[in-house]
Amino acid sequence: MIRAFPSKFFVVLSLCLSAALSSNAQTFTAGLKLKEGAKLDITNLYGRVLVRAEKDAEASLSASSPDGASPADVKIAGGKVEVSPKDRSKRIDLVITVPQRCRVRIETREGEIAVIGNFAEIGAATTTGTITTDIPLDSVRYEFQWTASRPRYVADVELEKIKEKSAGRFVISGEIGERTKRKKQKKDTDAAAADIPADVELSFSTARGIVLLNIPPNEVGSDLRERPLTEAAKAIVRSGDSLLMEAIRRAAPQYYGEYIQSLPPMKRLPSLGSSTGRASGPAAEFKTAIVRVVDSQNRSVSDLSAADFVVTESGEERPITKIERSDAPFDLVLLLDVSGSVENYLTFIRKAARSFIETVDSKDRIAIIIFNDDVKVLSGFTTDKEHLSESLDSFDAGGGTAFYDALAYTLADVLRSLKGGRSAIVILSDGEDNRSFLPFDSLLGTIQESGAIIYPLFVPTGLIQEEMLGMKDIDPMRKKYMSLTRKSEGEGEKLAKVSGGTFFPISRLAQIDTAYRDIVRQLRGAYSITFKSLSAERGVSPNLRVRVKRADMFATISSVTAVGEGQAQ
Repeated sequence: MIRAFPSKFFVVLSLCLSAALSSNAQTFTAGLKLKEGAKLDITNLYGRVLVRAEKDAEASLSASSPDGASPADVKIAGGKVEVSPKDRSKRIDLVITVPQRCRVRIETREGEIAVIGNFAEIGAATTTGTITTDIPLDSVRYEFQWTASRPRYVADVELEKIKEKSAGRFVISGEIGERTKRKKQKKDTDAAAADIPADVELSFSTARGIVLLNIPPNEVGSDLRERPLTEAAKAIVRSGDSLLMEAIRRAAPQYYGEYIQSLPPMKRLPSLGSSTGRASGPAAEFKTAIVRVVDSQNRSVSDLSAADFVVTESGEERPITKIERSDAPFDLVLLLDVSGSVENYLTFIRKAARSFIETVDSKDRIAIIIFNDDVKVLSGFTTDKEHLSESLDSFDAGGGTAFYDALAYTLADVLRSLKGGRSAIVILSDGEDNRSFLPFDSLLGTIQESGAIIYPLFVPTGLIQEEMLGMKDIDPMRKKYMSLTRKSEGEGEKLAKVSGGTFFPISRLAQIDTAYRDIVRQLRGAYSITFKSLSAERGVSPNLRVRVKRADMFATISSVTAVGEGQAQ
């Protein structure tokens, strides 16, 4: 697929990278004397570089550093920009704006290179930095070279096959777009030729970096090797979830294509649409909102009835057709990380899982799924706690961590037939991922559609070692393993927020049992409210409100899913 330009990605990536480069940093700006079509060489071995080409732009440079950037740190001479601070340990990032159709050459060491806009030529050289583009792909000639590793890349279009060269180099080269067609059209009138996009020349060289050709970084999985699909990835493809399928295709196009061809014609899940049988008026559909209610002391309230709630859309009260009180059973999935990071702590994993099993209500059905490089269902949904406990003796640990794939598998395969029901996922992991086909952001839409409530319990592996072995004096080099990374904390918070659950960053192992009790309390304080909606929007409408009539009680909408009329009674 060749995407039109400019793209939404242009705006999003530009804003995100600009914010990242200047966050918590002191900056200085300078003008550059560049006209359309000019050449600019940029060398920054001390940080990242973002270059934007904008129509009729006044060329400018902004340099930022947590330690403060000054004009002395950057040399500007004619068509050259070089970062050269006196303090060689200083981190300096550049944001440069140039007119369209410029020719740029950019060099970094570990720093990311991002290029956005309409250029004539782009040269990029880096050791381990990621090279990211958002450019017109109508007519492109490219050559990408890796000098110290096999290629790692994701592209918005299909590229030529990898060629292995001498001295361990790998090269991908070819053309994209309408080059041949353009050459033929040049023979026609000048007016016709004038409307044809100009060429872009790309020359990228990296030792072990990643090339993202018109792919946002947040849409890229953690492992970019072309590898066979795991059972989790195959199940995600079979689910028919188009967004997740596209993410799998990007990560492993060859194996995805081979697998999709082996499947029978795909049967999509039925979806609800607007009725065309009514003579007039907007089409109505039924929706179910999962709502949590707490009092002024933040304690769950579990004794409410339909008469205690008011549901409105755009200020108009909507009829409630069904409400399930807190004693309605839940389908709970316990998702356990058994990767190499916890290989030595199986006793802890089994004990923590059994503690959760004993905490939940006897009416709730529990399924146990473990994951490392792939997923395995230890037990399907059951209320038999003895069977669940015995199943925890049937696994070993080790391998990588395909956390995102495991969560997507749970949503798209295990919970698929339960859509619209009361379901929750409790995750016991350190929150890190190093093997998934899927990127984190690809999960969010599926989570909202599923209606499942997610409770991430993220436990640093160093914390397990400290408390299990009774370690008092921790080696300073190991202290970083005693807490969660900023990335896993942010993702844990987002999973909980999107699904209506709660994030539990564990700093002491004793907090796990407390978290289990809190989860059960929250589940018992949730209500499933089905109402007749006039909104065609899927998911939570910004105009939807649920209010509790009783004083000092507060309702929070966790998720909203569309249901059929038969489920609404």
